[in-house]
Amino acid sequence: MPAAAVATVSDSAVAPPPALASRATSVGGSPVREILALTERPGVISFAGGLPAPELFDTEGLRAAYDAAFAASARRALQYSTTEGAPELREAVARRATARGLPAGADDVLVTTGSQQALTLLTTTLVEPGDVVLVENPTYLAALQCFGMAGARVVAVPCDAQGLIPEALEEIVARDRPKLLYTVPTFQNPTGRTLPGARRAAVAEIAARRGLWLIEDDPYGELRYEGAEVPWLAAHPGAEDRTALLGSFSKIMAPGLRLGWLRAPAALRRAAVVAKQAADLHTSTVDQLAAAHYLAAVDLDAHVATVRTAYRARRDALLAGLAEALPAGSAWNRPEGGMFVWARLPEGHDATALLETALTHDVAFVPGSPFFTGAPDPRTLRLSFTTHTPEEITEGLARLGRAARA
Repeated sequence: MPAAAVATVSDSAVAPPPALASRATSVGGSPVREILALTERPGVISFAGGLPAPELFDTEGLRAAYDAAFAASARRALQYSTTEGAPELREAVARRATARGLPAGADDVLVTTGSQQALTLLTTTLVEPGDVVLVENPTYLAALQCFGMAGARVVAVPCDAQGLIPEALEEIVARDRPKLLYTVPTFQNPTGRTLPGARRAAVAEIAARRGLWLIEDDPYGELRYEGAEVPWLAAHPGAEDRTALLGSFSKIMAPGLRLGWLRAPAALRRAAVVAKQAADLHTSTVDQLAAAHYLAAVDLDAHVATVRTAYRARRDALLAGLAEALPAGSAWNRPEGGMFVWARLPEGHDATALLETALTHDVAFVPGSPFFTGAPDPRTLRLSFTTHTPEEITEGLARLGRAARA
């Protein structure tokens, strides 16, 4: 029997596939993720990524929680679930939010695949191409990517050492009529600064009077090492009906769980549920049930206290060595919590150029420029202190000092 004929198309008859969507080509990749790839080689001490310390994960407690989830009902753990999230996990999140001063019930909570997904869902439901979105300057890089993918016009609100300036916010809201303000008011990424309570109250009042959605991102709020707690922006008068609060278990339990949550007014939360149905149907059932078992069996607050003690020592080790590591005339802040120290090199220096030299000395950090909207400050850099022990931090700073002198 003769072989079947194979149809061919000449090169001249082949048309290229349609172009990618403009949003896919107009938004660049994350320089932070690219730097992390460079620092994965053995021997590099990296101050680049905001990574929790893996030796502090409660591996035994989490293993027992997964065992409990399967023992209770393996069929349920492996099955599809509701979009809103497992009821017992939503109840646990609501109890923790209430204990921190923001009354919440399970019905107020949507479980998400990390808090990054919560931000994506809110952007999907609120932002149309051309809408104005306000951010702090500098701000969380992945938020800029998210808003860029949505086609938003991102406008920076001027900030000082304490965070965004309410008077500047008032002026910009009146001028640009934005759709929302995105803020990380507690131990901000990348600067580590915390917005004072009086400014939070002013932001809530402006949002209520001017008609503005607020997205309050709080992945670091439980990592406080000194100073008094500051109430959530969402808890201030005027913010109740317009604030979406984002939380995460990544920094206090484990990022590999990819568990976050969203507390928002009912109409916005329902719209986010529909957006999530289109995105992934629901967050991993087994991970949710394991987290719920963990929260029921383990004192998470005690575990977080242990993590805070370790991170406080690491922050202090970084702060103690920066004067020797950075060029004379550099400046940096002292964050009361979180994962980051924000530094600025003296006039005539460039953080990206310093990074290139630092990598040859097996040490890394993140230049600050990618975190800015508009004109960046090339002298800024972000240093994360959570991943390494104080001894490793001291060695990393010694390497950074040699790089700076080189």
